[in-house]
Amino acid sequence: MREMFSAIAPRYDFLNHILSLGIDRRWRRSAVDRLAWDARPAGLYLDACAGTLDLAAELARRPGFTGRVVGADFAAPMLRLGAGKARSGSIRAAAADALELPFAGGRFDGAMVGFGVRNLADLDAGLAELARVLRSGARLVILEFTTPVWPPFRSLYLFYFHRLLPLIGRAISRHPTAYSYLPESVSAFPAPAALRERLELAGFRACGYSLLTGGIAALHWGTR
Repeated sequence: MREMFSAIAPRYDFLNHILSLGIDRRWRRSAVDRLAWDARPAGLYLDACAGTLDLAAELARRPGFTGRVVGADFAAPMLRLGAGKARSGSIRAAAADALELPFAGGRFDGAMVGFGVRNLADLDAGLAELARVLRSGARLVILEFTTPVWPPFRSLYLFYFHRLLPLIGRAISRHPTAYSYLPESVSAFPAPAALRERLELAGFRACGYSLLTGGIAALHWGTR
């Protein structure tokens, strides 16, 4: 998994924007809105499975945010390519696996994961690790793909997601399997209601979710 994400890193941002028709930017804004960072604008926040630091940058550039964001990812090339998004030293990158975060318990005032929990080798262990590094009362926000349920839109989306997207992704990234893995991993991932239950089992309370763009993605949250 680390090798795959390292290999597609140079075209990762470009493909995200192309394949989502630019909607991914709106999703990330919604994720940061849900984080409730304004309750602790000078706090320390975690962007886990951070990739090229898009979520971290979205938080760091919010007016009134004076804190710091740690972007952690196990694929160092992703972090290096996102280094230019840091603003005034407010973002720090850390090469780290989300299953074994090198941070003390209760260290963060909030955490975000954008399209990353789906790739964890052990989802429940990853959620438990995120719960460990959050202080009591801190919020976790997860942005993740899901599958639309409304039949007409679902059929159209599945055709694009399983037939066209892998072809476009392969042509641009020049990676033979990365963009076939994407729809396969989404199909195998728990539905939003099931992920909410997993969050509760990991120790989060007041958990919920909202569907985005007709159910292409979902925004999940819970409080430690």
